[in-house]
Amino acid sequence: MNPFTSLRRQLTPTQINIYFSIVCFFSPPVLGSVVSFVFSGGALWSVFLLASGRRQLNIDRPMLTMTVAIYAYCGAMVLASIVNGALGPDLKYFLPLITLLFFPISYSTWSITEKATLARIAVLASAAACFGAVAIAIAQYHWSGVRAEGGAGNPIVFATVTCLAVMMCLAGALSGIVKGWKLLAVAALAGAVAIIYSESRMIWVAMLIGAVAVLLVNRRRFAAVNLTRLVITAGAACLVVAAIGFPIIMDRTDFLFGEWDALATKGNYLTPLGLRVAMWRIGLGAFREMPIFGHGISGSRALMKQGFHDQFGLDQGFSHFHNGFITALVEAGVLGALFLAAIFVVAAWNAARVLRLSVDPVERFGATMIIVTVITYLIGGLTGILVGHDILDATLMVFLVCGTYLACGRTVSPTGKSAAAIPSAAGQRS
Repeated sequence: MNPFTSLRRQLTPTQINIYFSIVCFFSPPVLGSVVSFVFSGGALWSVFLLASGRRQLNIDRPMLTMTVAIYAYCGAMVLASIVNGALGPDLKYFLPLITLLFFPISYSTWSITEKATLARIAVLASAAACFGAVAIAIAQYHWSGVRAEGGAGNPIVFATVTCLAVMMCLAGALSGIVKGWKLLAVAALAGAVAIIYSESRMIWVAMLIGAVAVLLVNRRRFAAVNLTRLVITAGAACLVVAAIGFPIIMDRTDFLFGEWDALATKGNYLTPLGLRVAMWRIGLGAFREMPIFGHGISGSRALMKQGFHDQFGLDQGFSHFHNGFITALVEAGVLGALFLAAIFVVAAWNAARVLRLSVDPVERFGATMIIVTVITYLIGGLTGILVGHDILDATLMVFLVCGTYLACGRTVSPTGKSAAAIPSAAGQRS
C-alpha cells in the first residue's frame, strides 16, 4: 500500500482537528505568530472543504449571533473607509479583518470534534504553554535583561495570551474535566510568574479578575473539596508569586507614579503614560469631528501623527490609540465602537446563559473560556490594542470559537449532516 494513502486513512478529520487544536492552544505564548499561520491556514482549508461539499456550515443560534456581531464590526470598518473616500489606501489595513471573518468557517470545522476531547486539549495544551512561557520569560528577563515577551515579540501580547493559558489551567483544575489538578495548579503558577516577568500591569489586573471569575463559576465544587488543603495550596502559590514578583511589581508601580508625577507637574508626555494620555486626547478630539462613521484607518493614523505635532510638539506616530474603543471610535465612529463592543457583549451573553441553565461541566468550562477571554481582552484593551494584531486576533478567534462551541454549540458529523447533530443541554432548554 502506498504510504501516503495509509497516512491519509489514518489522519481522519477528527484526528486532524485534535492536532490542529493542540497547536492553536499551545503556540500563542511560546511560538507567537505560529498561531496566526496555523489558524488562518486551517480556515482556508476549511473554505476549500466547504466549497467542495465535503463540509457544511454548522449554523446554530450561538454561532449565528456571534457571526452577525463580528461581520457588523468588519462592515463598519469598510464603510468608514468608503465614506472617507479612502477605500484604496485602507485596503492593506483590512487584512486583519480576514481573521475575524473566519469565525463561522472555523466554528463549523471545530464542531466535528467531540466536546470533552476538545476541552481536555484546551487545558493540557495551555498547561504546556504555561511551562514554556515561564522558561522563555526567565531566560529573557534574567539573561537578556528585557521584559519577557515570549514568542510573541511583544510583552503585552505575550502577557495577554499567557493569561488566557493560566485561566484554562485554573478552569481545568477546578471543573474536574481533567485529572491531576496539582499539575494544572503548578502550570497556572508558572504562567502567572511569566506574566509578572512581562511587566504588563493591566494584564496583572486582568489575571486577578479572571481568576476570581473562574473561582465564582466553580464555587459549587468547593463543597466537595478539603477547604484547609485548598487554602494552604492557594496561600503557598501566592507566597511563591509574591516572592518572585514583589520587586518587579514594586518597581513597575514606582515607575507608574513617576510617570504620573512627570505628566501632572511637568507636562512631560514622553513617557508610556504620557504618550497614552496624549493619544487619548487626540483620539477623542478626532472622534468629535467625525462621530458617526469615523475617519477610516489610514486617516486616523495621519490624524494621530498630526495631533502629536500640533498639540504636543512631538514627532510621534502609532498604528492605534492604545485603547481599543477609542481606536474604533476614530477609525469607524460610533458604529464601529458599538459593533466592536457587541462582539464581547454577545459572547458574554452566550456564556452567562449557559452558566445559568447548564450543569454540564464541559459546557460550563466553555462558558468560562468565553468569560475569561472577554475579561482579559477588555481590560488589556483599555491601554493597549483590542483587535488588529495578528496574534491577538487569531487567539481571540480560537477562544471564542472553541468557547462558544463547547458552551452552547452542537456537534456535527464530518460531513455536516444535520441528522448527526447533537444539541447542547443549554440549547435544549431554549
